[in-house]
Amino acid sequence: MCRNIKTLFNFEPPATEDEVHASALQFVRKLSGFNRPSAANAEAFELAVDEVAQAARKLLTSLHTHAPARDRAIEAEKARARARERFA
Repeated sequence: MCRNIKTLFNFEPPATEDEVHASALQFVRKLSGFNRPSAANAEAFELAVDEVAQAARKLLTSLHTHAPARDRAIEAEKARARARERFA
């Protein structure tokens, strides 16, 4: 599951709220072992996702780098090339 969590820092354009939430969701899924929690655990699960997303946003806004921002399209093409090589 965690292989789906993408690097969100130092990209142009910056990570969206949806991307941060998706990463938080994947993280909580991995920790809990639930893809979808039961009704009894749904509230705790959603609260955890919200708290992890909030922590991730705080982290992303507090990080600094001197490296130039990476381009999402170029990084996506590199990932596709790696996948083609790996699964050819």
